[in-house]
Amino acid sequence: MSNHEIVDLHTEYSTTISRSWFERAQRVLPGGVNSPVRAFKSVGGQPPVIAYAEGAVLVDVDGNEYIDYIGSWGPMILGHREPSVVDAVHSAVDMGFSYGAPSTPEVCLAEEIITRVPGLEMVRFVNSGTEATMSAIRLARAATKRNVIIKFSGGYHGHADSFLVQAGSGAATFGLPDSPGVTPGAAQDTRCAIINDLDSVRALFEAEPDKIAAVIVEPVGGNVGCIPPVYGFLAGLRKLCTEFGALLIFDEVMTGFRVARGGAIERYNITPDLATFGKVIGGGLPVGAYGGKKEIMSLVAPQGPVYQAGTLSGNPLAMKAGLATLALLDDVAYRSLERKSARLEEGLTTACKELGIPAVVQRVGSMLTLFFTDKGVKNYADAQTCDHTRFRKFFHGMLERGAHLPPSGYECWFVSTAHSDTQIERTIHIAQEALASTK
Repeated sequence: MSNHEIVDLHTEYSTTISRSWFERAQRVLPGGVNSPVRAFKSVGGQPPVIAYAEGAVLVDVDGNEYIDYIGSWGPMILGHREPSVVDAVHSAVDMGFSYGAPSTPEVCLAEEIITRVPGLEMVRFVNSGTEATMSAIRLARAATKRNVIIKFSGGYHGHADSFLVQAGSGAATFGLPDSPGVTPGAAQDTRCAIINDLDSVRALFEAEPDKIAAVIVEPVGGNVGCIPPVYGFLAGLRKLCTEFGALLIFDEVMTGFRVARGGAIERYNITPDLATFGKVIGGGLPVGAYGGKKEIMSLVAPQGPVYQAGTLSGNPLAMKAGLATLALLDDVAYRSLERKSARLEEGLTTACKELGIPAVVQRVGSMLTLFFTDKGVKNYADAQTCDHTRFRKFFHGMLERGAHLPPSGYECWFVSTAHSDTQIERTIHIAQEALASTK
């Protein structure tokens, strides 16, 4: 099989071996997985167990092949096993796995990120998006000498305690713990607003004008499906934070270097005080980063008093994989991603219209979501009203025909440079069949 084309799909779909492996996994891993959404709880059934991946294709232990629209939840923007990234990792392995000391790749990757992202002057590498957002919040609290943060309902910023809260009866209520094990004390300094609703944010600021340290937002909503910012929303957040002396944090773990060469910061021309990154900057290896102006980042230890550390932070394997990935993400790559993603959006939209199925496809760059609804989705409440029963049927119809989507109607699909035009057209064709099966 080549890097960028699938071989003929199996005519008979069987997951006998996957089922056996998943039963084995459930005996030693909670739910049989190491991240909850992989367990198919939202869509039912059992997940295929993957044997290997190449280009835009996943192959499971039964030999079934799938066109991949998960992309490891975003990092695989070049597809799987891109040769130059593989070579970079091999060269790093030959030099040692981890040093626990400064190395040249971390300097080079930091320089590359700063060059690409407007307004970014310093970064600190960590090992995951959760670490990055957690550290950014700590830094914001130290910089402002305030405790309260504002997040948005449905916005996911990792599994740190202060983020696992939901909105109460109104946007101005205190956050309530949204997971057992999260104490009221951990949640009491978190407030929830409504995405794309500046009035809900202003109400929180006006209720506690001297207590809010930061607003953290996904500039493109990605964890309740793809939700673009409405016109003026991000600029309005910037204005509110400046007015009330709070920091604006863009969580670009998902959007960073995916929606544009310089991420959402470049795409929307709004400069936050801090930004967090992950996924793409590691080329598929575990990584995270947070950064901002030198004035703020200089508060991080050992230069300043805000403590944060990590044994494997700046790991040379991840750094070299990230460098190799970013090296291929030039203007040509982004134009290709835009063209392929637009064609997929168009094909899905047309298929739904022809079948009379209420649906909208929302897309920013190479992130998109097919929502089964007759109106646009602007926030979490809108996403909850979509027809998730139909999505479950559609998901399994796609899987059985050879396309692996995120197993939830609240997630983004990701297109890679490795997706060929043939694979995009194949996806549209099987989507037509899968959509018809939901009627």
